[in-house]
Amino acid sequence: MQSKRKIALISGAARRIGAACARLLHAHGYNVVLHYHSSVQQAQQLVAELNGLRPGSANLISADLLRLEQVRALAEQALEVWGGLDVLVNNASLFYAGQVGEVAEGDWDDLLGGNLKAPFFLSQAVAPSLQQRRGCIVNIVDIHAERGLLGFPVYSIAKAGLVAMTKCLAKELAPEVRVNAVAPGAILWPDNKISAEQEAEILRKVALQRCGEVDDIAKTVRFLCEDAAYMTGQVLTVDGGRMLFT
Repeated sequence: MQSKRKIALISGAARRIGAACARLLHAHGYNVVLHYHSSVQQAQQLVAELNGLRPGSANLISADLLRLEQVRALAEQALEVWGGLDVLVNNASLFYAGQVGEVAEGDWDDLLGGNLKAPFFLSQAVAPSLQQRRGCIVNIVDIHAERGLLGFPVYSIAKAGLVAMTKCLAKELAPEVRVNAVAPGAILWPDNKISAEQEAEILRKVALQRCGEVDDIAKTVRFLCEDAAYMTGQVLTVDGGRMLFT
């Protein structure tokens, strides 16, 4: 079924930053294809919410991004929903600690697979449609891709690779497709709760002295999709001034 509206595929769209991106792009007239894996209930609630606002405007696809055949199937299914894609938001991410000396090969495979391999192969699979429609890719990276987060070396390495991928694909897919990234700082606390003392320590190093909101990232993604026609290969940092401090 062809759509006259722009179409965005958002990975990891069931909650947190992904859901915020889906809601905002949808509010700006996009049809959205929402990828999810384990967050079934949240994904179903979100697609029902968006279709309640505009019937037939949101579609749901499940895939395990650690399995390459499912990444390829996700791309194929997403392209079939409305006949193509204008935007890919590579948001899905794995985040957990692993200090040097304790990292297992499975940790490496999972963190590099979820944060770098899957976004690359998903981008590659949908690139022809994006080129035909002069679309764009937005990758959600991390401020710690630049300096590394203590205790999270493999995660940081994977996100640094995603920054490199952003710049490489910006060259490879130009001039038809723009490829940019957003690097969040302290936006949401991790699912595994940290102490009030740890939160205070993090915010002490943020110039604006507060945690950001998921909509801060979603608005930046929307800007890169809609208002950044002469930007490609760039990483926009949204961190309240965290990177001003060492």
